[in-house]
Amino acid sequence: MDKSLVKSRIFLSPPHMSGKEQQYINDAFKTNWIAPLGPNVDAFEQEMAAYLGVNEAVALSSGTAALHLALRILDVQAGDRVFCSSLTFVASANPILYQGAEPVFIDSEAGTWNMSPLALERALHDELRKGRLPKAVIAVNLYGQSANMDAIAALCELYQVPLVEDAAESLGSSYKGKKSGTFGRLGIYSFNGNKIITTSGGGMLIADEPGAIAQARFLATQARDVAPHYQHSTMGYNYRLSNILAGVGRAQLEVLDDRVAARRRIFHRYEQMLGSLPGFTMMPEAEGTMSNRWLTTLTIDKNEAGVSVNEVLQALAAENIEARPVWKPLHLQPLFRNSIYYPHEAKENVSEQLFATGLCLPSGSALTEEEQMRVVTSIRELVEYANRTGQQLKSIS
Repeated sequence: MDKSLVKSRIFLSPPHMSGKEQQYINDAFKTNWIAPLGPNVDAFEQEMAAYLGVNEAVALSSGTAALHLALRILDVQAGDRVFCSSLTFVASANPILYQGAEPVFIDSEAGTWNMSPLALERALHDELRKGRLPKAVIAVNLYGQSANMDAIAALCELYQVPLVEDAAESLGSSYKGKKSGTFGRLGIYSFNGNKIITTSGGGMLIADEPGAIAQARFLATQARDVAPHYQHSTMGYNYRLSNILAGVGRAQLEVLDDRVAARRRIFHRYEQMLGSLPGFTMMPEAEGTMSNRWLTTLTIDKNEAGVSVNEVLQALAAENIEARPVWKPLHLQPLFRNSIYYPHEAKENVSEQLFATGLCLPSGSALTEEEQMRVVTSIRELVEYANRTGQQLKSIS
């Protein structure tokens, strides 16, 4: 095949460098701070805390590590239960298993695609009747959209259950003027390569409680006791972020607001060009919230659109365009097949419906208008062909 005929790859959410990352990396090399500590780590933590308006933050090797430490701080142990959003990536629940605890999955609501307060209230009430309550509630902010934090936080306060906010996908978003990730007792972020800003791999744990972050920092550095020799009384982890990668994070954080603005522009262009198609519904932005639109996500009703999510995925793949379904709900995953699950309402499983109809489109902040038009054209041509074929079949019948 003539390589000149192969269309360039359009990725779902590739890294987008600012150009200043190398400056911070060079500083790390010049000063020989190559370890998982140093000036970039300290500064990255301070700058993140200042941006979010919280007291302290600790830079870690991943968002998963941050969530694991959050559960350690909350003393989650074997036999405990932890409530978790079902419509999310598996990393939101794996740390529950790390602690030997049992996840209980909570459905989504249609207005935010995130944890349903109705389902959460039923779950909390049931646990209270059994004489036990979960050790924590992990509420996820999916694809940049904040969950209904007022209702969720109020329920957690009423039942005296700590709230952990999984903001791995929502850095730069806000809920009623407050930064996403700052509503719980602990908040976590991810800087994976596909996130809105990246350190290649990395994460952050934040809190307003100084003692919580001090404990996290202790656990993240192998839980070394204060002693002239290496002494350990507690099991710890090797979870700290390197000084080199923290330098990448510092440069990325400087352009976070620009990245959010770019992804919101991309979403609005998709909305203008696809949102009017029959059966196409864009992911909502709840009133009083501002989503970073990490990924442009929508649902497709095949009965109205004439095409299914799988058909759109196949058409985009044929054009060398990466797209994906939305997350498969965790209560449907083989890993969690025996877990308890609370639907939004008795006969309404919102997360399952979103999985069946949801689609994530290329949304990288460096996506050009020309590339975006390739995506849009591929989808519109597929819909037009399907509708034309459908009309022909109807006329024959």
